[in-house]
Amino acid sequence: KLGNLSSLTTFHIRRCSRLILLLNDLGNLISLTIFKIKYYSSLTSLPNELGNLISLTTLNISMCLRLTSLQNKLDNLTSLTTLYISSCLSLTSLPNKLDNLTSLTTFNILEYSNLISYPYELKNLTSVTILDVRWYLSLMLLPKKLNNLISLTNLDINWSLSLKSLPNEFGNLTSFTTLYIRILKLDIIAKLMAE
Repeated sequence: KLGNLSSLTTFHIRRCSRLILLLNDLGNLISLTIFKIKYYSSLTSLPNELGNLISLTTLNISMCLRLTSLQNKLDNLTSLTTLYISSCLSLTSLPNKLDNLTSLTTFNILEYSNLISYPYELKNLTSVTILDVRWYLSLMLLPKKLNNLISLTNLDINWSLSLKSLPNEFGNLTSFTTLYIRILKLDIIAKLMAE
């Protein structure tokens, strides 16, 4: 039984679409720090037990094409430093409240054709240094509280073709060292240059 592996620190699942019952034992893996799940075609939602992994520092979910919701399964992961969610194409929204993730430094949620909104509550994520917004073909708005990300050094906005504007507070992010903007509407770029 997976739950008996109380010393397990790294758990990587790849192309194992029938292991739904296995995921239900996650909650007892109290030493787990790295959890990666990729190409899990039958996964539609994250197990409730994920919230029990209070030692988790890295969560990587990629190519889970039927995953439709993250709900609020991430709230308790207060040790998380890296959140990487990519190419889960059925996702249409992200949790609005992520402010408990105060240890987060790398926030990469990318490649979504149907996602139209980004989490609004980023104000407590003051440790985030890397924010990646790539391939959001339907995304129209970025969070208004971006200026609270006082440690942000790297921002990548790439192929977000429906993005209409950047937050007014964008110019207050004085820790920037790298800003990468590509394939956006030209009026956004002109406004940014004017500011």
